[in-house]
Amino acid sequence: MKKLLVILGIGLTFNILAQTDLSKPQRFDYGKMWTFENPPKAWFKEAYGFEPGDDWFEDVRKSSLRFASWCSASFVSPNGLIMTNHHCSRDVVTPLQKEGDDFEKNGFYAATLEDERKAEGLFVEQLIMTEDISSKVLAQMDKAKDDTERALFRDSALAQINREYAMKEGWQGLRLQTVSFYSGGKFSLYGYKRYSDIRLVFIPEAQLGFFGGDPDNFTFPRYNLDCTFWRAYDENGKPVNTASHYFKFNTDGAKEGEPVFVIGNPGSTERYRTTKQLEYDRDIRFPAQIALLTNRHDAMQREYDKNPNVDLLNDIFGLSNSMKAFNGILGGLKNPALMARKKATEDEIRSKTKLKGEDPWNEIEKVFSQIRKYGPSTTLAGPGGIKGSVVNLMYALTKYEAALDKPNNAAALDKIKAEIKELAKSINTPKEKEYFAMYLSELKQFEHPDFKYIDKVLDGKSPQARAERIIDKTDLTNEKDLEKLFEKSADKFKKYDDPLLDVARIICPKYNEAVNAFQSSTPRRRALEAKIANNVFNVKGTNLPPDASFTLRISDGVVKSYNYNGTIAPIKTTYYGMYDRYHSFDGKYPFSLPARWNNPPQELLQAPMNFISTNDIIGGNSGSPIINSKKEAVGLIFDGNIESLPGNFIFDETANRAVSVHAGGMYAAIKYIYRADRLASELSGK
Repeated sequence: MKKLLVILGIGLTFNILAQTDLSKPQRFDYGKMWTFENPPKAWFKEAYGFEPGDDWFEDVRKSSLRFASWCSASFVSPNGLIMTNHHCSRDVVTPLQKEGDDFEKNGFYAATLEDERKAEGLFVEQLIMTEDISSKVLAQMDKAKDDTERALFRDSALAQINREYAMKEGWQGLRLQTVSFYSGGKFSLYGYKRYSDIRLVFIPEAQLGFFGGDPDNFTFPRYNLDCTFWRAYDENGKPVNTASHYFKFNTDGAKEGEPVFVIGNPGSTERYRTTKQLEYDRDIRFPAQIALLTNRHDAMQREYDKNPNVDLLNDIFGLSNSMKAFNGILGGLKNPALMARKKATEDEIRSKTKLKGEDPWNEIEKVFSQIRKYGPSTTLAGPGGIKGSVVNLMYALTKYEAALDKPNNAAALDKIKAEIKELAKSINTPKEKEYFAMYLSELKQFEHPDFKYIDKVLDGKSPQARAERIIDKTDLTNEKDLEKLFEKSADKFKKYDDPLLDVARIICPKYNEAVNAFQSSTPRRRALEAKIANNVFNVKGTNLPPDASFTLRISDGVVKSYNYNGTIAPIKTTYYGMYDRYHSFDGKYPFSLPARWNNPPQELLQAPMNFISTNDIIGGNSGSPIINSKKEAVGLIFDGNIESLPGNFIFDETANRAVSVHAGGMYAAIKYIYRADRLASELSGK
């Protein structure tokens, strides 16, 4: 999901623990994100008595889309109509507004074809061709003498295959993408057809697209009209003819227990990581990320409370979403039962693996023991948009200092000077002092005993006091002093004494050292991870799905309830529930509703709004169609529940649920509230 939880603290606890032993390995711990090159036909028959042919898989593949570089989508009419989420489209539609428009407040509907508005730069991609190229790539990699050479041979082989297939019949004119699966154990080549003329047809108000806001995010029951409809046009400016491949809308949705399938582009999972890697994630990686996000979120919230504005609110939403996601993963990593389950699976595989030479599990543990000390610095010490201008200025200064020694680079130096001048303008403010103090405090909080440098920066003072003093005493906030500094030779610049430059000369090299340590270990880690994945195949069989990589997958599941909060979740919600939530919170944001939603008709109130299923999804699946065995769209994926968040490293469908907008709910709103008759007719096929 482009939008990447109440903080769950030490353990993401499921109320069903008393009923289910989560510590025992399960058949689908590695998930159900199947590739179209290797669909689980036998499993579909076993689980659902469903035996789709190759034509079924080809049709659903070509009916599905990648929405730009961050979401999923699908064709839902024979005339190029595209369905995706509101939150996938929200940032894209803003430039389409004309004078008097306010899509956030009022939404948008194109009453005629001519009213549909083109989004410059927006595209969708349709996966036309796929081919397993593993044998060709691995044959070249096997000729290598070491891990570094294997990476070089791999890249060379992939580049050669790209050149060959670009000239092949059926592949010509497509955008080619080489994809690595199972940490480099398998490779595929994908050919995409790109549609670049995409026009907006309908988007609801933000109050409906994100009803419940952050409090309801990653929860169920849920009440969101998180949908948007676009249309693809061809090179002649006509709607694309998609009659051969699209999902018909089924407003009845799916019944409880019915098998359903999500076709989309899940972004990233890490289910093949070893227990030692997961321990690193639990102890260092995610705590540092969460601290970074939480501190900036709280600072932005304080700023918003004083001076509300939409852009800042969107930034706060984005950070909140990421915080919930990371806290959910961390909660799972701190759940002893889930970690015991990962270890039990790993122990089983290791016990059944006949090793030739080194033990990849032991070797990867050694690698992580060596780079563990650098972990906090790679996350916290580097530059970044949310870290503040002072931190970014430090890195610009060290970049300038390094560039002074390079010959014939006057243009590069001028560019860096301009960056430094712009950053230096805004650093002597309470906000920048607060952000810089946060930065120093985080480095102190997470520093590793074997990689200490922050005490030299703090000089016995608190992060707050040190940040104040550095910014108050630096010459860099004075434009004239800055110009004089730029006039100095390389030798004199390096000897120039300034508190901010002094700090930059300590922190920036340490960050570079940490990054270089991680990067230099990458070929070794990747090679070991590939060996581990291959050993998993040898024990578990080759029909395990690979980790998500923002490539098209099919995930199976059923519409099913689950126990939560001492009660049971319904399989669906209705508009009645949305209005109850609205009145229960006295119509206050984020549970407010636009005026047009007053006095709803009975037909709307009774309509289903959102529903849940056991499908395996992750960020990137936003906008994915959820279909039945007849290839009918019964809904639109937009989120998962809180219990789904440990799905980053293990899939457990006991309480893991995908949350979708019901096809009937979208149709009811379009028909009864927005009176969008043209769109309603197109979706219903009438």
